[in-house]
Amino acid sequence: MYRVIIKRLFDFLAAFVGLLLISPLFITLIIILYISNKGKPFYYQTRTGKKGRLFTIIKLKTMNDNVDSEGNLLPALERVTTTGDICRKYSLDEIPQLINILKGDMSLIGPRPLLPEYLEHYNDEQIKRHNVLPGITGWAQVNGRNTISWEKKFEYDVYYVKNQSFSLDLRIIFKTIDKVINRKDINNSETMDMPMFTGTKN
Repeated sequence: MYRVIIKRLFDFLAAFVGLLLISPLFITLIIILYISNKGKPFYYQTRTGKKGRLFTIIKLKTMNDNVDSEGNLLPALERVTTTGDICRKYSLDEIPQLINILKGDMSLIGPRPLLPEYLEHYNDEQIKRHNVLPGITGWAQVNGRNTISWEKKFEYDVYYVKNQSFSLDLRIIFKTIDKVINRKDINNSETMDMPMFTGTKN
């Protein structure tokens, strides 16, 4: 009942009300990033959702598109703008993903949606992370985020899939709030500070 009906209803209502409440901040950030990123306030990327379905994730664009003398993009850390850095520190660049929730691509809580390239590298256990909708925050995010290995992240993801419940979701919400307020393990990129996942070595 909770997984099939109540969770989706809660996600939709929370995303809708959340967008209304933070709309002044959201609009302000869009204007600032529109100016600093030369008319590009949003960042779009293809990610993998439930059952491996691909969708386009929406985030606030925290990096500019500056290139070196040869036309190659500068390293990610060198392209993070001042406003973008603030957004990352307080997870504000995740705000547009509330739109993904309204569309049914994501949930408030679930395994983070990762790159499609990773699909071929999951083992039979790790692939189970795609049995639920991906989330803005999740069990792996409140247990280390980018400070733990890919394998440990997927272990947490699969644990969530197998133990999904209202009480666990509530626990994740409170732990997420604590981490955002105290800026613990905050980094909104799933790949910027970690190597690409190429499979678990046995």
